[in-house]
Order: sequence, then C-alpha cells, then structure tokens
Amino acid sequence: MDPALLKERELFKKRALTTPTVERKKTESRPEPARDDVKRFKSTSSTPKLDINTYKTATGSTQYRFGVLAKIVKHMRKRHQDGETYPLSLEEILDETNQLDVGNKVKQWLQTESLVDNPKIEVTPDGKFVFKAPYKLKDRKSLLKLLKQQDLKGLGGVLLDDVQESLPHCEKALKILQNQNEIIFIIRPIDKKKVLFYNDRTATLPIDEEFQKLWRSVAVDAMDDAKIDEYLEKQGIRSMQDHGLKKPVAPKRHKASQRKKTFKKPRDNEHLADVLETYSDNTLTQKNAV
Repeated sequence: MDPALLKERELFKKRALTTPTVERKKTESRPEPARDDVKRFKSTSSTPKLDINTYKTATGSTQYRFGVLAKIVKHMRKRHQDGETYPLSLEEILDETNQLDVGNKVKQWLQTESLVDNPKIEVTPDGKFVFKAPYKLKDRKSLLKLLKQQDLKGLGGVLLDDVQESLPHCEKALKILQNQNEIIFIIRPIDKKKVLFYNDRTATLPIDEEFQKLWRSVAVDAMDDAKIDEYLEKQGIRSMQDHGLKKPVAPKRHKASQRKKTFKKPRDNEHLADVLETYSDNTLTQKNAV
C-alpha cells in the first residue's frame, strides 16, 4: 500500500478523535390517544363548572322560582298575623325575606305573574303587595260581628284556620271571647278541623234531665236516614215524612190523540134559514100563477 495514503489515514483518525461529537438519542414513539378520549376531554374542558350560588340563581330552575314564591307568601301571612297590614313593594319584600340575590327574570316573573295571580296576595293600585286574608277582620269585635251575621243568615260557622289567617293576634282575641262565652268550638268529624260558631244565648232553653238522658242513650251514629225512617214507621211515627229534601217530580206528558180530524163544512147564514124557505115558497107560487 502506498505510504502516503497510510500517512493521510493516520492523520484523519487523529483529527476525528480530537473533534467532539454529540449523539442523538432515539425518541420513543408514544401511541396516539383514541378519538373518544379526545372528545371526552374537550367536552369536560369546555363546560363550565356549576357553583352553588349560580345554581341557586339559575333562571331556568322552576323549583327555585316556586321556592322564592312560597317564602314570600309565608312571610306576608306572618306579618299580617303580627298586625303589619301595610303593603310592600317587591324590593322591600325581597329585602325582608333575604332574597335580594334573585335574578332579573325571577323578579319579572314575581312582579307580573306569580304574585299577581296568587290567591293569597292582593295588589294595591300603586303596584304594591299585601296579604289577602279570607275575611277582613281587624279586632275581636269584627270577628263577633261576622259570626253573628253567619248565624242570622243560616250560613253556619267559620273555620278556625281562616280566622287565624285573617285576624291579627288571633289567640288573644279568641281567648277573651271564649271567656265571655260568646263563641263555641266544634270539631268537624270529616277532617278533624275546628269550626267556630256564635253562641246565641237567647236560644238556650231549660231541658229536663230525664229527657237529656233518653236523648243521649239513643245512638244513631251508624244509622242513615232510610233506617231511621223505617224505625219510626214501625213505631207508628210519621212526623218526618214531610221533612228533608224532596225530589222534584217531572210532570207527566199527555200523549197526543191519534184520532183523525174531521173538517166541518162552513156554516153560513144559518140564522136566515127560515127566511130563505119562505122566500123560496113564495117564488114557486108566483111562478105557478103565471
């Protein structure tokens, strides 16, 4: 081999050893994520997280709306029972019920629809709201007047629940009237609700104790009107037959007669029948004479 080439080869090796070199590491290939995982990641990252406060003030939640309305009606009833009967605006109501954080859509719904159409709320001419009680009662005198009118007109009693909603400081007024023996409480057997009646002391009559014992000894709870009527008829008592509701009897319709109608000939100049006969006889005699 040529010595010149060997010399050049040795010089090349020396230069190669003296020059620094950087080695590149091979990058490991990672598997690409599936499309479903990518979609799931995008959907979770794009949707905002719901906070408790944002959920409460969500305008589309009907449950939240009616919860606000129920709280308002309950507060208006309580303040009426406490004697605060002056009207309030919507902002004042929300302030007293600690609900100033409601949205504008909920406020609009309360102002124009729910409070206006609610049977327990009354709207004043100036746009304010007040509790609408079943009866307009101010004190125990107005309650006693109402019970007297109910008694005179035969309308019966008044539910205690309605009186408690209508009359401010109801318990105090009822206690005074009960001590004065002006009212009577009766429990309705259907739903166990208390009914308030006026105690008309002019209608009280002295009744013999023996008659009271006989009256209380007869039990008619499990008997209806038909069984009571049957029992009275067996005992020869018919005093109840004219009492109670009577069923209206429909009037009987007369059937149209099926006889054929006969048309009568017109009768004219019947009052001149004798005159015509004499006239006809006279004309005949005159003709014969001629």
